[in-house]
Amino acid sequence: MSEQRRSERLDQPREPRGMKLPRFDAEAFGRWSEATARGMGTANFIVYMTVVIAAWFAWNTLAPANLRFDPYTFTFLTLLLSLQASYAAPLILLAQNRQTDRDRVALEEDRRRATMQKADTEYLAREVAALRIALGEVATRDFLRSELARLAEELDEAAQRRQKLERRQQERPAPPSDGGGKPLDEPLDERDDDFARSRRPEGPARGRRPQGPARER
Repeated sequence: MSEQRRSERLDQPREPRGMKLPRFDAEAFGRWSEATARGMGTANFIVYMTVVIAAWFAWNTLAPANLRFDPYTFTFLTLLLSLQASYAAPLILLAQNRQTDRDRVALEEDRRRATMQKADTEYLAREVAALRIALGEVATRDFLRSELARLAEELDEAAQRRQKLERRQQERPAPPSDGGGKPLDEPLDERDDDFARSRRPEGPARGRRPQGPARER
């Protein structure tokens, strides 16, 4: 009873009844058909077939009558060629179908790779654009060179001014002194550094009153 219910289940295919056809490997048969079609499509096959047919004609025409197995009209040869043609056409079609399947798979793979390459190219283009925008705010080499050149010019000018000031201080005569060897006070001059020293904060007064421009203050 359980076996009968198991055989009547609708979720399983029914076993075929009657004569069972022999099973074969479709992949192996396809490879064999491709090899056959590839061999029949070469120049060697045409040459060999021409040689066989010529020998067939020569034997059944020139050989003694009792040795001719296919006399004139060559009925047996016609039958063989018909069989060859009838089997060659399906084999060639099968080989073409397999080649078409491979071409379709290769085309799908090429389309997938093209889509991936397009996505990668768009991503790289966006990254390059972002880098260009980011580099627009970064100091370039020319800008740094110009700033360094300007800074070097300013340093040279400052060094020249300092050298001129030192040269003037060296060329300035010594201030006159009174009889006790104490230098006399002289008015402050902007050309030397007396005026700059007078602006510096000093300690408590030492009982000496400033003279010159300081007295006016």
